Amino acid sequence: MPSPRRYRLIVFDWDGTIADSTTMIAESIRSACADIGCTVPAVDDARYVIGLGLADSLRHVAPGLDPARYVELSARYRHHYLAGDASIPLFDGARTLLADLAGAGFRLAVATGKTRVGLDRALAHHGLASRFHVTRCADEGRPKPYPDMLVALMDATGVSPRETLMIGDTTHDLDLARNAGADALAVAYGAHEHASLAARAPLAVVESVAALRAWLAARA
Repeated sequence: MPSPRRYRLIVFDWDGTIADSTTMIAESIRSACADIGCTVPAVDDARYVIGLGLADSLRHVAPGLDPARYVELSARYRHHYLAGDASIPLFDGARTLLADLAGAGFRLAVATGKTRVGLDRALAHHGLASRFHVTRCADEGRPKPYPDMLVALMDATGVSPRETLMIGDTTHDLDLARNAGADALAVAYGAHEHASLAARAPLAVVESVAALRAWLAARA
């Protein structure tokens, strides 16, 4: 007899977890800073903010900027990001993983630092809009690491925190899960390094989509 399923709801981050967008986002941030003449953040600093809402991200990478100029910085970021948005691929194996999980009866969701417009555009581009039961974006409430995003997804699907697994590539995702009372699994092929992810004590840190798939098959 098969063992009982541990989770009913699996929530994915998008950038750096499903979509291979980390480098493009970080370079768009750095280019935007250069455009307006403020200090260009180091690559690691630009990668650190991936997953946060855009406003929080820009405040982190340009803390000394006159607040009146954040609109200008945001516009330059969007300019650079949108120039490459359509070319962002999914990680190898991500599409198959989602199909397998959906076929196995899991409820799937997305919790992302993207805007609603940005996520809907990405889902439509990759033909994945129908794959997820529900999605939640940073401009629809308090962003990561506040628990609101994940709580809203659990409420929408009628699933309890103990039956929910959050999967992401940043410490912001892991903090989101902890703050919402859910379990978390980290992937180390995205924005944040293995050591920083492991320091948050997720259930595991996996190094590839293939390893993520094997972990879920054995333990979810």
